[in-house]
Amino acid sequence: MLGILGGTFDPIHHGHLRTALDVAEAVGLGEVRFIPLRHAVHRDQPETPAAVRLAMVRAAIAGEPRFVADDRELRRDGPSYTLHTLESLRAERGATEPVCVLVGADAFREFLTWHQPHGILRLAHLVVMQRPGGTATDDPALRTLVERHRATAAIELRAHPGGRILFQTVTQLDISATDIRARLRGGRSARYLVPDPVLDLIRREGLYAPPPNRQQGSRGDAL
Repeated sequence: MLGILGGTFDPIHHGHLRTALDVAEAVGLGEVRFIPLRHAVHRDQPETPAAVRLAMVRAAIAGEPRFVADDRELRRDGPSYTLHTLESLRAERGATEPVCVLVGADAFREFLTWHQPHGILRLAHLVVMQRPGGTATDDPALRTLVERHRATAAIELRAHPGGRILFQTVTQLDISATDIRARLRGGRSARYLVPDPVLDLIRREGLYAPPPNRQQGSRGDAL
């Protein structure tokens, strides 16, 4: 089975990596594609150039053979719709392989506002990554969708190419890219929030730097 995890990855951090590994192990994914988006639809636009974000992803996942960086959304003009990404993957890998879209619980609550959500479910499963004891949803329309498509065990995903929704408990690391950027701009450390190779790349590229009047004497410590 193939998993895909999209995002701005500005920067990629251990929260992305640990939850993806949790799902890969629990569900039995042979591969997880990390797909940086080009044009965000439901969030602020990334501030870091696409090539640099892709380089951070590649640096972060090096050494984990199940993880693959995928630049297809960066090569495509227009909004980065999950539906279009799945159509592209299906054209490459065929119609029968089970494909799982990994999505956080907060993002899933907005799923019915996504571009053609029912089309997404025709092409793939959803694996909703949630904290232990988390609830599915309070939205009646989304609850109805879940009741119609819910999988109770990962093995059910293997029997179909798509169309199921599985809620998977994952390790909860309270890490956000927004907080990481703010820490670095404030001259504070982001160590242990992102992989060291990503920190090295941030340093080389001068990303998320403090304002000029705060850089002297704090830049090296912040990374």
